[in-house]
Amino acid sequence: METRLPRNAKEGILFLLIISIISVNTIAPIITGLERGFSKEVYLETLKMMPIMWVIVVIFVKLVAGPLVGKVMPKFAGQGDGFNAKVLLNILLNVTVLSILLTIIGPWVGMKQISLETLGRFFQMWPRNFGVAFWIELLVAQPLARFAMKALHSRQASKTTKASS
Repeated sequence: METRLPRNAKEGILFLLIISIISVNTIAPIITGLERGFSKEVYLETLKMMPIMWVIVVIFVKLVAGPLVGKVMPKFAGQGDGFNAKVLLNILLNVTVLSILLTIIGPWVGMKQISLETLGRFFQMWPRNFGVAFWIELLVAQPLARFAMKALHSRQASKTTKASS
């Protein structure tokens, strides 16, 4: 049984919380810094928007990216594909969907207004946003969440072993 992924709904929530909190707290400040410059003032402004962005990210993951990626994954991932290949494809697809949506909606939240300017700049902003999000997910958020799952499952197995002996 795979120890690096959630095994039930409760673990799934923990997994999502770990990834989303890491992602929002790293991706948003980096993208905002690249857009407006890296300064204490810009970072503090970004911090104010993070709770709203976190809720938006979780909603998009559960209602848009998750179901869409769930339908597309079987078309690309084969039965013989290894765990790492499937994880990489999952990250690629999720980050693609979320970065498209958040490249449009993120600036609206930050500016506190809906602006067509965001749509006009989409093709300038999206590749950069995708790149930042992809590498944070691939190198930081996902590995930490999988490590937490593995540690949790190891602890559970240890308790089971002690209880049966």
